[in-house]
Amino acid sequence: MELREKHILMDEMDMKRALTRITHEIIEKNKGVENVAVIGIRRRGGPLAYRLAERIEAIEGVKIPVGILDITLYRDDLTLMSSQPMVHRTEVHFDINNKIIVLVDDVLYTGRTVRAAMDALIDIGRPQCIQLAVLIDRGHRELPIKADYVGKNVPTSRTEIVEVKVKEFDDKDAVVIQEKIE
Repeated sequence: MELREKHILMDEMDMKRALTRITHEIIEKNKGVENVAVIGIRRRGGPLAYRLAERIEAIEGVKIPVGILDITLYRDDLTLMSSQPMVHRTEVHFDINNKIIVLVDDVLYTGRTVRAAMDALIDIGRPQCIQLAVLIDRGHRELPIKADYVGKNVPTSRTEIVEVKVKEFDDKDAVVIQEKIE
């Protein structure tokens, strides 16, 4: 299967603006960030979580806890992925009990990744609440999961792929829609 870039949804500046808006929404909804921590879903949710935490610090003057969550072993499609799935470390070096956790991911699609992430979080501790922040919500939910904070809602077809690129892994920031070429 081949992929062809169909459309650029967001460039670097669009991503910055969306993350800044999400940051303000997090601060407003929680009436500050006194009990807030941010945890990104590994892979691209991680850099986005760190960027949100940096923006929160710049606006509120408060450094909040940030972590990275690996959900590999919590996925419901684990047996379909590989006989030896690649497991990475979860890097949550703070107590999540009674914290407001803002879970961060790049793209919200079926909701299965978020469900797996919530299972992984509950195994670590018992947060006061879990809020979801995503850069892109592309629809097509299979589970009743809705983001609290969305950078951009993008109606897509199931044949399209939304790819978020971040400098930390891809040497540039962008969101592109690709389509499958059969």
